[in-house]
Amino acid sequence: MFRSSFAAAWLALVLVAPSAHAADPAGPLTEFPYTPSLDPTSMDTSADPCVDFYQYSCGGWMKNNPIPSDQASWSVYGKLYQDNQRFLWGILQTLADGDAGRTAGQQQIGDYFAACMDEGAAEKVGLAPLQPALARVDALQSARGLPTLIAELQLATGSGGYFFSFGSNQDFGDSTQVIAFTDAGGLGLPDRDYYTDNDERSLKLRAQYTAHVARTFVLLGSTPALAEKQAATVLRLETALARASLKRVDRRDPYKLFHKLDRKALQRLTPGFDWSAYFEALGVADIQAVNVTEPKFLQAAARLWRQTPVADLRTYLRWHLAHASSSNLNAAMEAERFAFYSRELRGVAEPRPRWKHCVAAVDGQLGDALGQEFVRRTFGPELKAATLQMARGIETAMREDIEQLDWMSAPTKKRALEKLDAIANKIGYPDQWRDYSAVRIARDDHFGNVARATRAEIKRDLAKIGKPLDRNEWAMTPPTVNAYYNPQMNDINFPAGVLQPPLYDPKLDDAPNYGNTGGTIGHELTHAFDDEGRQFDAAGNLKDWWAPEDAAKFEERAQCIVDQYAQYVVVDDVRINSKLTLGEDVADLGGLLLAHMAWRAATANQQLASQDGLTPEQRFFVGYAQWACENNRPENQRLTAKTDPHSPGRYRVNGLVVNMPQFEEAFVCKAGQPMVRKDRCRIW
Repeated sequence: MFRSSFAAAWLALVLVAPSAHAADPAGPLTEFPYTPSLDPTSMDTSADPCVDFYQYSCGGWMKNNPIPSDQASWSVYGKLYQDNQRFLWGILQTLADGDAGRTAGQQQIGDYFAACMDEGAAEKVGLAPLQPALARVDALQSARGLPTLIAELQLATGSGGYFFSFGSNQDFGDSTQVIAFTDAGGLGLPDRDYYTDNDERSLKLRAQYTAHVARTFVLLGSTPALAEKQAATVLRLETALARASLKRVDRRDPYKLFHKLDRKALQRLTPGFDWSAYFEALGVADIQAVNVTEPKFLQAAARLWRQTPVADLRTYLRWHLAHASSSNLNAAMEAERFAFYSRELRGVAEPRPRWKHCVAAVDGQLGDALGQEFVRRTFGPELKAATLQMARGIETAMREDIEQLDWMSAPTKKRALEKLDAIANKIGYPDQWRDYSAVRIARDDHFGNVARATRAEIKRDLAKIGKPLDRNEWAMTPPTVNAYYNPQMNDINFPAGVLQPPLYDPKLDDAPNYGNTGGTIGHELTHAFDDEGRQFDAAGNLKDWWAPEDAAKFEERAQCIVDQYAQYVVVDDVRINSKLTLGEDVADLGGLLLAHMAWRAATANQQLASQDGLTPEQRFFVGYAQWACENNRPENQRLTAKTDPHSPGRYRVNGLVVNMPQFEEAFVCKAGQPMVRKDRCRIW
């Protein structure tokens, strides 16, 4: 279903399908492991920091941390995510094994985990859980039945793969209200450009994808010959949808996604598609307005529905139903999904073990119940207070920065400061935990548990339509190793999972903590004023509050960053799409500058000593750099270059320090060295 595309995440985690055959030599954890936020053994001191600061900071880590066989990439964040998962595994295993003394929430997550881990049960039932939904698809007699059928499939699987997605979101024009949103969907490949590009790699990938779809149809019962025809049909329909979809860079402009229509206008946009029947089937019959993010896409979909033989529509829907359900079915379906989406698309050698899939599933569907267990064991009031203090210090630094800007006029500064003052800091976990008591969890029915939890979450989401906004909501669960800023909420969010060592380390001095977690806080804060976030006002409304001359100066400064990052090579001949990564690159640079200012202010009256052969200033920068240490498979690098709005870790380090005279001074770099940029970029 639809979720806001403006909650800018710090990290995109790799998700791959589970397998009954993968082994894991490490077991569950009962205590959270400690890794220091600045680790001298992760450095390569033979490298010159003024030539390649990333290699200097991360060379040892890259050498000592090869990519695990079940991962597309491996990083400091990825390792913490896995440590986090192993710790959650320990919690869930304990709750799954015992009945006495469990609370209702503990019983739910324990029984969900136990059912998920029962691979024998999944093999015994095979594809039987999918048959009722397949039968509904097979019963489609004409395009007139699509509205009800699409709604039923969306409720059953939560997927936006049935042509379009639908859900709730804040009204771009009035952030206090929640309205219905529909968004482009219906693709099986990660990006619309995979369908439209005709370079050798894209052609090969489309052939691999078509073969994967065909093999899936064979698993559903088609003959190989029929399956090939069915796969060709899927590719043809998805290509038509892709051609009608906006490019990712275009979707970075919120004005291109703001098209609020009443019921009559929506119906005129898509003749032949009965929206009243669709809304009725979803249980939201009284919807009066919908924001259509991509009207041209919906028009193209409506033409497709009118012109496509019903047998082809059934084929398309069967594929997306199987695709959405495959990771919760038997081993054959899981293995086929892995073969394409992980091995061929990302270069992963072998599937992840079952427990990783099940931990992620509990977190995804019963996240607040699991989050309570995580928070109770890892996140005390002292950590919350320290993080909040750091956040307030960085906000003070941004206030001082805005006040002294020489390129922004006084009226625009006034509005920028109003927006800064309105930002809410959400740290650790929500004030109110979500109640899952209405979701029936059975210890012997994993597929059913997933379906019931999915339906309950969709119904909860749809129930918000037409209601005032609840500003206490979070878009991430407490154990998540991630953070985000939401411009419509105008809040920055730091789950407990991202505030663990080595990202935040209470055992170490302030310098690496401000470089690492401080840089993250500053990053999310700067998103409020990046090329997307700056278009929303203090209340979260899409509204132009900039004087025209100030907006022009912002664009000029942003272009400096676009031009800089466009020169960086990701892999082979693939360069960074710097128009796609602009928001994250702006946030990286602004965030580290703010963190540095806040650190200097916080330690102004302290005598700071060198440690591990590094001065305090150097510890700040190495502490920042070491969050970004990573290794990456070439296949995954090619994919993320198309789809990920974040630059690779190397350039999230080197691309920043070349713009910071503070770094040049800390490491005594000389003009002409690679880490010294003559024409520095800076916005905030």
